[in-house]
Amino acid sequence: MHVFKFGGASVKDARGVKNLEAVLRKVGFENTLIVVSAMGKTTNALETVLDNYFHNKSELQSSLQEVKKFHNTILMDLFDTNSEETHPIFKKVAALFDELRTFFDRNKSPDYNFVYDQVIGYGELVSTMIISEYLNQVGITNKWLDVREYIKTDNYYRRANVNWEATQMAITNKLNRAVLNITQGFLGSDDNNFTTTLGREGSDYTAAIFAYCLNAENVTIWKDVPGVLNADPRYFDNSQLLNKISYREAIELAFYGASVIHPKTLQPLQQKEIPLFVKSFMHPERAGTMVGKDPGIDPMVPCFIVKKNQVLISLSSLDFSYIVEENISEIFKLLHLYKMKVDVIQNSAISFSVCVDNVYNNLPNLLLHLKAKFKITCHENVSLYTIRHYNSDAIEQLELDKTILLKQLTQETVQLVAH
Repeated sequence: MHVFKFGGASVKDARGVKNLEAVLRKVGFENTLIVVSAMGKTTNALETVLDNYFHNKSELQSSLQEVKKFHNTILMDLFDTNSEETHPIFKKVAALFDELRTFFDRNKSPDYNFVYDQVIGYGELVSTMIISEYLNQVGITNKWLDVREYIKTDNYYRRANVNWEATQMAITNKLNRAVLNITQGFLGSDDNNFTTTLGREGSDYTAAIFAYCLNAENVTIWKDVPGVLNADPRYFDNSQLLNKISYREAIELAFYGASVIHPKTLQPLQQKEIPLFVKSFMHPERAGTMVGKDPGIDPMVPCFIVKKNQVLISLSSLDFSYIVEENISEIFKLLHLYKMKVDVIQNSAISFSVCVDNVYNNLPNLLLHLKAKFKITCHENVSLYTIRHYNSDAIEQLELDKTILLKQLTQETVQLVAH
């Protein structure tokens, strides 16, 4: 069994969908399951719809119409028709958007995270429906699957945890391996059959979940880059392709924020030693990067990672007493309570600093809580830079023209928080 994952950039328009077809014909699709993300920037567009639903109702319908218009343009290009009555896919897609409008009309929940998960997944549902229908039209017979029937989770909305036992049972009992299957990334469902999401970029994780449960031969993530690079070319010059990476090294890179592989993707693959390939959807014949059990990385070069829009919180005791286990325990309880993702910690006798990702916008409440017991300094919109396998030249290059707020070195890794 092979598992392919295509991201939003690979299917951002009709040309991208046709290229997906070309990739399948070039590399083969027998005994394959395909996971697909929302098209282009649809997730961002649906987040705008959500924002309008909560804060600007007058713009809700127009922003939703923009999302539908974007997909209708792709439909018209793919199905070569001037009449929406001539192909059933137009009605199927329209029905999904009607379903979404109905949800907005009937929803009573004020919980943003719950509403987010019920709304945001329509991007994946629409994209996979379009792609499945198109492939059937051009002779690549396939079955469209609703991933929510297969991946079961808890109700931790926006970052749900997989119920592996229920998921394994659903995939084993329901999935027909004899056909080409196409399904959505990013999504699951809880015990009440409400939609859940696995976190942004969670489609890679979806591919790994299916691979684990199917004992797949391999997983291939098709990207708009030639493979895993030692640095994101959007932020760093002269990035290099990594030919091979060990699971351990890839997990380290993902933990520190490398955007090519989702942090949760690698654990299930490592457990069953399922190789992961990262390849270019523009050049599918090229080798790309293989992630497997071989040690280290090839070539051995510094790897640069940046996470933007972080928050650096520095605390000290009000009476200059030591920051000890009791204080640190209390701080972490609050970080957990307010759902802050911790990226770096550093402490001394009377101070404690933590760099966090304010995913749930709970920073004001957290600071208010902390100020009751600590003196607080807070820097918002900072960047966290990480270098794996650093050398002095790499650090010097990174520090140039930056204000360094925190610096931490270990044997293999240096991390800098900077403006």
